Amino acid sequence: MAEDRKGTDETARLKRGFGWLAALGVVLVLAGLIGLIYTGVATLTSMLLFGWLLLIGGVVGLLHAIQARGTNFFWLGVVVAALNIAAGVVVMRRPEAAAEALTMFAALLFLTGGVFRLVGSLVVRGPQFGWTLVQGAFGLLLGILVLASWPSSSKYVIGCFFSLALLFDGLGLIATGYGGRRIVGLVSERLTAEEQARRTDEAESAGRVPDEVTVKPVQPE
Repeated sequence: MAEDRKGTDETARLKRGFGWLAALGVVLVLAGLIGLIYTGVATLTSMLLFGWLLLIGGVVGLLHAIQARGTNFFWLGVVVAALNIAAGVVVMRRPEAAAEALTMFAALLFLTGGVFRLVGSLVVRGPQFGWTLVQGAFGLLLGILVLASWPSSSKYVIGCFFSLALLFDGLGLIATGYGGRRIVGLVSERLTAEEQARRTDEAESAGRVPDEVTVKPVQPE
C-alpha cells in the first residue's frame, strides 16, 4: 500500500508539473498575441529586457573576473564585462536607437543569408534544392522590405520577431505539457493494470482468492 501511495503521489506530482508547464505556455501565447497587436510596445519592451540582460551579464562577468584575478584571462574578462555594461546602459537609455541598429543588423543578416542560400541552391542543386531556393528568396525579400522602410521599420520589426518567438515557444510548451500529462496518465494506467495482474497471479498461486475479487454466494433454489 505504501508503494502504491508513493506511485500515486509521484504521478500526481508529474501531472502537476506538466500542468504548470502548459499554463506557462498559455501565458506566453497570450503575451505573444498582445505583442503582435502592439508591436511598438513589444519593441521597446524587448530592447529594455535586452539592455537589462547585458547589464546583469556584465556585472556577473566582472565579479567572475575579479575572483579570477591573477590569471591570464583577468583583463580579457574585465574588458568584456565593461563592454557588456556599457552596451546595456546605452540600450536602456536609448532603446529607439538600439532598435534601429538591431533592425539594420537583422536586415543585413536576412540579405546575406538569402543571397548565400540562393547561390548555394543554384550551384549545388541537392535534394533540398526547392526548399533552399524558397528559403533564400524569402530571406532576400524580407531583408529588402525591412531596409526599404528603415528606420520606421525598426518600430515593429524587433517587436514582431520577439512576439512570434513568445507565441511559438508558448505553443511548444502547451503541446509538451498536454502530451506529458497524457503520457503520464497512460503509463500510470499501464503500471496499475500490471500490478493488479501480478497480485492476482500471486494470489492464485498461493491458493487464495485475491482481495480485489469477491465471490458471490450461490443462492439455494
